[in-house]
Amino acid sequence: MRALLAVDVQEDFCEGGSLAVRGGAAVAVGIAGILADYPLAVASTDWHVDPGAHFSDTPDYAASWPRHCVVGTRGSHLQAPLSDGLFTGLVRKGEHAAAYSAFDGTVDGEPLADWLTVRGVDALDVCGLATDYCVRATALDAVAAGLSVRLLTHLVAGVAPGSSEAALAELAAAGVELG
Repeated sequence: MRALLAVDVQEDFCEGGSLAVRGGAAVAVGIAGILADYPLAVASTDWHVDPGAHFSDTPDYAASWPRHCVVGTRGSHLQAPLSDGLFTGLVRKGEHAAAYSAFDGTVDGEPLADWLTVRGVDALDVCGLATDYCVRATALDAVAAGLSVRLLTHLVAGVAPGSSEAALAELAAAGVELG
């Protein structure tokens, strides 16, 4: 079965958020438009409580970042028109450490890879934010988990053009279908 995985399409990563990616809000609208095409759809979310050095008042934007997606804040919510109830499952990741891949998180305490396996998922369409960070890490981990992975390139947005292009090349070399 093919499922959809929407990566980190949260208010803090969209226009107006603390760590906004240009085009993030349009990605949310596009994902909302295809949810009905999938029998199973899961969304990952950065879900920070105290991620330690991942947050910094003087971030280097490589290993440290401004505060974002803090549990209980508006920025941790999915970007409208997306909402928790539209998804079969929600992956929470990064409570107490940096977590880029959705496979670093859990759905109701169950590791994402196990959660997908139990539900018969063998193929995954990946979309979301940001191409060059969490989308990249998630797609690579999905391939490593033995899934057939397709990146919905019209439903991703990246932090920077150069690093996004490099991520797409890396994903294609790893066996991710770019579609």
